[in-house]
Amino acid sequence: MKQPIIATALALALTLPLQGNAQEDEPGTVATERLTMNTALAIARAAIEACTAKGIQIGVTVVDRNGIVQVTLRDTIAAPITVPISKGKAYTAANFNASTSSLQDRANSAVGRFPGLVMSAGALPIQVGGALMGAVGVSGAPSGITDEECAQAGIDAVIDDLEMAME
Repeated sequence: MKQPIIATALALALTLPLQGNAQEDEPGTVATERLTMNTALAIARAAIEACTAKGIQIGVTVVDRNGIVQVTLRDTIAAPITVPISKGKAYTAANFNASTSSLQDRANSAVGRFPGLVMSAGALPIQVGGALMGAVGVSGAPSGITDEECAQAGIDAVIDDLEMAME
């Protein structure tokens, strides 16, 4: 009876140092790329300009990869409610790493009713080289599809510079 216990203890003792070394070789931190404030501002301005060109006043929010607000802008006569809606859309797109238009079928689910999530069209994740950098949410157009077009215009305004910076 003692031999199986001794053999198990010996096997365990031999693997523990190996596991410890593997953990010691891992870095204690993770580096992540972030949008600068100026880049986030450029995205928001370009989104507003795209909607203004269509005669639409909007609110726009750019969030980081964690859904934390970096920039919020509201066009001159956009309704005040566009600000919290654009924030909710951007937060949702960042947390799901997906366009909010692709999440609409989940809106009436337990997840879709989670506080702070807005699963209606109008927000896009900002992805560079396959990495999530943040998201942009737009609110105020007569349709979420138009909101999403303006969000895309915001991303398009900076995507080439972001991709070059990642090389």
